[in-house]
Amino acid sequence: MARDNGDPRPAAPQPERDGGRWGVSAIRRLKLGLPAKLLILTGLFVMLAEVLIFVPSLANYRVNWLTDRINAAHLAALAADAVPGGSVPTGLRNELLVTAQVKGIAVKRMGQRRMVLPPEEELKIDETYDLRPNARGAVQLISDALATFTMSPNWMMRVIGQPTSPRGGQASTAAAYEPGDFVEIVLPGAPLLDALYRFGMNILGLSIIISGITAALVYFALSGLLVRPMMRLAQNMMRFSEKPEDASRIIVPSNRSDEIGTTERELARMQSELAHLLQQKTRLAQLGLAVAKINHDLRNMLATAQLMSDRLAALPDPSVQRFAPKLIASLDRAIAFCNDTLRFGQAEEAGPRRSRFALAPLAETVGEGLGLPREAIAWRYEGAPDLEVDADPDHVYRILNNLVRNAVQAIEAAGERPGVITMSARRIGDKVRIEVGDNGPGVPQKALANLFQAFKGGTRKGGSGLGLAIAAELVAAHGGELRHLAGSPGAIFVFEITDQSQPAASGR
Repeated sequence: MARDNGDPRPAAPQPERDGGRWGVSAIRRLKLGLPAKLLILTGLFVMLAEVLIFVPSLANYRVNWLTDRINAAHLAALAADAVPGGSVPTGLRNELLVTAQVKGIAVKRMGQRRMVLPPEEELKIDETYDLRPNARGAVQLISDALATFTMSPNWMMRVIGQPTSPRGGQASTAAAYEPGDFVEIVLPGAPLLDALYRFGMNILGLSIIISGITAALVYFALSGLLVRPMMRLAQNMMRFSEKPEDASRIIVPSNRSDEIGTTERELARMQSELAHLLQQKTRLAQLGLAVAKINHDLRNMLATAQLMSDRLAALPDPSVQRFAPKLIASLDRAIAFCNDTLRFGQAEEAGPRRSRFALAPLAETVGEGLGLPREAIAWRYEGAPDLEVDADPDHVYRILNNLVRNAVQAIEAAGERPGVITMSARRIGDKVRIEVGDNGPGVPQKALANLFQAFKGGTRKGGSGLGLAIAAELVAAHGGELRHLAGSPGAIFVFEITDQSQPAASGR
């Protein structure tokens, strides 16, 4: 509504901002726990919702209160018009004005405005409000209601409107008003202010009760569904971080099927894996220390055996002369491996020392070292006799030895048929493809997921799973990848070694 006096209103105090954020930032600075933050924020948000409801309700109450004064003035005007002669006695005029709770009444009918019940004295009008339909919008009505609380105690206002029936419709037909007709009243603002204060206090008390009940219900619901489970997760993570290798500190998931339950199950799975890995690392560290000690003593023993093999090589016996070089080479390889282990640690392999060598003699050495062929196990090498590979001979020997040894153990464990172990090799451009296959029982399905991981990829009962892990690591050191192919029956392991002495051929 437009204001006649035009006095500027003091600006409402603005809440202190913190980088554009209001109460939430202040709550964070209090360093409260999650339950306290939830309770405070729930109360604030519910109160905010009540304010959004309270302000329009206050504006609606004001309009209804003023409309009641318009209706009362309309009835008083009708009573005044009914007086014979059209002259209203002073006593009756005052009684009608008191009954209508106004100071003066004017009516505009059929284009003519007349003062029906004039005020006793001239009055100064502070505010004018028009309550006719579509005269003021909802925002302006809310603004007028709030501005009422800032008026002086003795302010006067003029209100223009059309009377309504008791049910809220237009006035009766006999007293129907045309669109341009209206009732105009002058009345003090103090009674309206008192009525708004009483209404506001009633609504405020009711809002506080509703806010408290709603906040409590929301708090307990969210606390049970979210806060307590999240606090349980946080406390468990802190407790588990103090001693992650303790499996008793792993969280026990609940039976919830929502996101909290999923989080609990995933946390339990990750904690179990972490505890298992830490336990495994501890065992590996202890094993590494034991291996280092064993290697130190084993190297001395092998050195003694090497001296004895040197003396054995001096004997003129043909059989001795045939097997002594291979025995010496095996001892040299074992001593070198012990030295590498002591130098680099049991978890690392020395880099490959590449050279070109014939693969067939090395395959024969692998077979002889494992006692192949045997009565129940045949040994075959399928490849060109002059096929050469560019790799570390000791590494390739260890790769083939581990693969063939696993095949021998698998066939012996099955014991169902005469075993056959086949090693094939062929050159494909600048690569040499090597396959080791057998007709044994094959790799168990449960071992395929961790086939090349130490202590996890064991394919037989009692096996450590180190053989395939070592072979895969040595192949990777040559830039290749050890892969498993399902045999029919049995298992096939294949890897490729690329030459370094010549560039890789394109289009192969």
